[in-house]
Amino acid sequence: MDKLGLNLGYLLVQILHFGMIFVVVLAWVVKPVMGLLEKRRKTLAQGLEDARIAADARANAEREATQILSDAQVKSAEIVREATNRAETAAREVHAAAEADAAKTRAGALADFEQERTRILGELRGQVAALSIAAAQKLIGESLDENRQRSLLDEFFSGVKSGKLVLLKDGEVSGAAAEVTSALPLTESEQETVKRDVLARMGGSATVSFRVDPSILGGLVLRVGDRVIDSSVAGQLQDLRQNLQ
Repeated sequence: MDKLGLNLGYLLVQILHFGMIFVVVLAWVVKPVMGLLEKRRKTLAQGLEDARIAADARANAEREATQILSDAQVKSAEIVREATNRAETAAREVHAAAEADAAKTRAGALADFEQERTRILGELRGQVAALSIAAAQKLIGESLDENRQRSLLDEFFSGVKSGKLVLLKDGEVSGAAAEVTSALPLTESEQETVKRDVLARMGGSATVSFRVDPSILGGLVLRVGDRVIDSSVAGQLQDLRQNLQ
């Protein structure tokens, strides 16, 4: 060793010092640094894992938010549709109620008008009878049997002669309802006579209604279903006009 210029004792001391330094460095430098690096690696790995979890959570939250928004839009659209339907239904009900009230008002007004019209025509019937008798007396220049003349006028307007309904003398009628039209309102007794004769041919379960139409001039028009029996003066004049053509 001396020939190589090396002192064995010194070399051993150097080796021992190096070993001690290595141990010290390993114990106090390398291991702490490696520990720090490992800790740093774990921290980074945990951070990456946390970031991944956060990204997944954010993605899930976005999906849930999108679903919630979609559900909310669907629900709001359904609410709007239901509200619109309810509003339209309410509007139709209000409109129908208004129309019903208007129709009821019109029907009441028409009923009042028809009642007043019938009353006026009823009063006119007496005036017509008086004027007709006066005109006939003036025409022939002598007094007439006023009761007889009034009876003839009643037969003319009511279509009832000798207590019988003239227009039904030629046949039977059948149906569930009949409408009798006269030129002037019939008296209660005339209506009872007409109703009795009509029901005798149609059956007791049928109904009879009366209306007034001055345009037929006199006599009666009986409508049963689609069948019309016309013994009115206007109808007779029309038949006469057609026969003369």
